[in-house]
Amino acid sequence: MDARVGTTSSSPLYLLERSDVGLVQLDRDLKVVAMNSFARRALPVEDKQPFEKMVLSFHPERSQSKVKFLLDQAECPVSNPPPMTMIINIPESVLLIKVSKMSDGRGDTFGYTLVFYDITDAVTRDDAAGQRPGTKRQLLKIPTVSGNRIVLVDASTVRYIRSEGHYTWVHTAQGSSFCNLTISDLEGRLDSGSFLRIHRSYVANLDFAEQIVRDDGKVMLKLSGGDDHGLPVARTSVPRLLDRLGIAETAAER
Repeated sequence: MDARVGTTSSSPLYLLERSDVGLVQLDRDLKVVAMNSFARRALPVEDKQPFEKMVLSFHPERSQSKVKFLLDQAECPVSNPPPMTMIINIPESVLLIKVSKMSDGRGDTFGYTLVFYDITDAVTRDDAAGQRPGTKRQLLKIPTVSGNRIVLVDASTVRYIRSEGHYTWVHTAQGSSFCNLTISDLEGRLDSGSFLRIHRSYVANLDFAEQIVRDDGKVMLKLSGGDDHGLPVARTSVPRLLDRLGIAETAAER
């Protein structure tokens, strides 16, 4: 992770230095053979007895495909593959996970080591005392993946988020970044005062709203700070969008 060296309590390096590390050892069949106590506390292991079980079995169903992808990518044909990195979202936590293939003396795959950090404090607002029961901590930074790095994108700079299957692309004025979290994960953790789900595949930051365009019965939302042609607005989302922007339906139809 890119981080400036410093001692302030808000720096990513400081947060990682003071955080516990989760360790899980897998065999060649992706079954858990060992894990440390922090991993057992942090991961949603229902019966707390994960040994000899597939590692996917104690991840939420929506995260299983991501973890499987991470493990598949770790099985790299080169002799010294770099650790693969992924972000997953579990209840009340955002985890940064790295997986590395372990080889024996002949170079054959022996198993896999999964290492994770809880980076929730680095990317969320620390206002748990003022939260409503049942709500998730709000993301101030969105963790994105660039090569083998994690890049934290300020939520306030995000113009919109586009879904692509189980993953998302986070768009700013500087370009787009890949994110392992789903659009539903992000929608539930971003500031609802700024961000609105306008389509099953799009969440828009209304702070950048510039124009609403109607064409042949379709509605598009144009945002400032980019050269895109506008985002599609689902028919069912139009009334909510207009209400959030303080626009009367009759005036918008003119």
